[in-house]
Amino acid sequence: MKKIILSFCALSLVAFMSCKEDATAKIKSENVAEAAERDANAGSFAVISFEEVEHDFGALKNGTPVETVFKYTNTGTSPLVVSNIQSTCGCTVPSDWTKQVAPGETGEMTVKFDGRGNGVVTKSITLTTNTENGSETVRIKATIDGGEGVMQQAQSGTQSIMQQPARKYSTQPGHEGHNHD
Repeated sequence: MKKIILSFCALSLVAFMSCKEDATAKIKSENVAEAAERDANAGSFAVISFEEVEHDFGALKNGTPVETVFKYTNTGTSPLVVSNIQSTCGCTVPSDWTKQVAPGETGEMTVKFDGRGNGVVTKSITLTTNTENGSETVRIKATIDGGEGVMQQAQSGTQSIMQQPARKYSTQPGHEGHNHD
């Protein structure tokens, strides 16, 4: 048994000693420069600055679709990456945004709003970024005149969810989650 272990150790030593290729010869100088630049920027975050953080559409009639463009500039030293944009509801749709912005450059995103509601309506749009906060928020605002459609709905007797009768649900095995009114 000792001979087998000793033979294995000797064979391993010979195998490791035979690999005498110079590893420094395999390093490309352009990769070294790129890694040095990346390491220099590793501690710094991208910085995003908006032309406006809240856009006011003003007075709208209910159902009037509108859109605006938010412009943002990378005022940091690292490239800015906007990986995702989400709004607080489906009536506000962010689209067509600049995903990568070099330092000093400007990007933009389009925000469409369907203009539905009544009174002062404010919606938030959140950008997922590689800034120090990790996300940035802008808002849209409009004063919507609900008009006759809102008043007719209120007068027609449409029940709100709080006024509707409670639903009955089955308790039989295999029927969980099914509505059996």
